[in-house]
Amino acid sequence: MSRIGRMPIAVPAGVTVDIAENNKVTVKGPKGTLERVLPAEMDIKLEGDQVVVTRPNDLKKMKSLHGLTRTLINNMVVGVTEGYTKVLEVNGVGYRAAKQGKKLVLSLGYSHPVEMEDPEGLESTVEGNNITVKGIDKEKVGQYAAEIRDKRRPEPYKGKGIKYADEVIRRKVGKTGKK
Repeated sequence: MSRIGRMPIAVPAGVTVDIAENNKVTVKGPKGTLERVLPAEMDIKLEGDQVVVTRPNDLKKMKSLHGLTRTLINNMVVGVTEGYTKVLEVNGVGYRAAKQGKKLVLSLGYSHPVEMEDPEGLESTVEGNNITVKGIDKEKVGQYAAEIRDKRRPEPYKGKGIKYADEVIRRKVGKTGKK
């Protein structure tokens, strides 16, 4: 039995979960509303203040969908109550980040500034050399943070570039002179 899929999801006060046909789950909370169509094979039930996900049989595909479905619903519940944040650090001489309205302007050593528009439902803020991405959808927050990081990934010799705050860059030793 799936250890994660078996666990019930507690629905906190102020959050409503609606399960429509074709497993369309809508979660409303203080921070907003998220909806998602989940795999039709899974059986999603609202029992009191808990959501329980069960699977029809023990086929490999059903086992893998079981834990996934439960985690996706849990991420939606956490998103509408607390929200998600990702913090990125800009390291390097002359590398800067700035906000202009809804645009994130990055100076990353290219001949031009890199401009990125905040996607719908996400908000990015800049303090010093840290960029914080906030939102209620875990997937979108992670995706936007990854897109920002991709503009200049950290390199292993000096550690210059944009990295996640909790990321550890494996440093390499540079060339040594000939004797």
